[in-house]
Amino acid sequence: MNKMLRVVLLSSYALILLPKNQATADVNPLTVEVDENQFYARIPAGVYMMGTTALREAAAEMPKPDPSMIWDEAPQHKVIFDRDFYMGTTEVTQKHWLDIMSTRPGPDSHWNHADWEKLPVTGVSWHDVQSFIAELNAKSDTYQYRLPTEAEWEYAARANTTGLRPFPSDELDQHAWYINTSNDQIQPVATKQANAWGLHDMLGNVWEWVADWYSPQAYRNSRTENPQGPEAGVKKIRRGGSYHCPAHLVRPGYRSADTPDKAYSVLGFRLIIEARQPRFSETLSSH
Repeated sequence: MNKMLRVVLLSSYALILLPKNQATADVNPLTVEVDENQFYARIPAGVYMMGTTALREAAAEMPKPDPSMIWDEAPQHKVIFDRDFYMGTTEVTQKHWLDIMSTRPGPDSHWNHADWEKLPVTGVSWHDVQSFIAELNAKSDTYQYRLPTEAEWEYAARANTTGLRPFPSDELDQHAWYINTSNDQIQPVATKQANAWGLHDMLGNVWEWVADWYSPQAYRNSRTENPQGPEAGVKKIRRGGSYHCPAHLVRPGYRSADTPDKAYSVLGFRLIIEARQPRFSETLSSH
């Protein structure tokens, strides 16, 4: 079924699609629906402190507390985003991957699951993700897709909060699929409470690839405005923890990394969307 859509500028990067006969005021301006697979939340421009100062408090959650294991989360440092950006409200699902790539990566058990369409896609390397993004970009004249930077990911996960988590730690079960809540099984996206910016599963369910190369010393040399991470490296960052993780790995500041050829059943990704032509308004036909 065809639906006429009006494209309305929200920022220099992102657009929202509105039904042609619907007034702008009637639509939540914080959410972009591209199609049945893609919903994006507006992450407002702003300033935050990236990293962790309370390393001892974070380490206290470990079975054997050792702050030296997470020293790469320091020093905490200021990061500025001078523009809004739009991030996927969930991880990319198996349905979206199958629609674009016509492949079924990850364990067969994920694809045989009753809710297989709603499970986050896993078993994809960082390189595989780049191929998926290239396919999306080739299909769209309107949008440009990419992975979030590490700084964007943490900013979005914190959602204008400070501390180890964006909620009291005793509320983790309400927000995250991790080893205590998941029965060590992957779960459909958006079945736990979203954060304050409308993002689900930023903590738990599956780890998420981001764009940056990993360096344990990156925070000592990071630029303040719109940081992009090191120019080169051996491993790519993954963030957020998974359904298999204990609680101490499931927090916004925790950093992990793997070589970009690695693919695991606990590792997926989410996307950022940008407008290819930022300053226009026109009517499109959506199929």
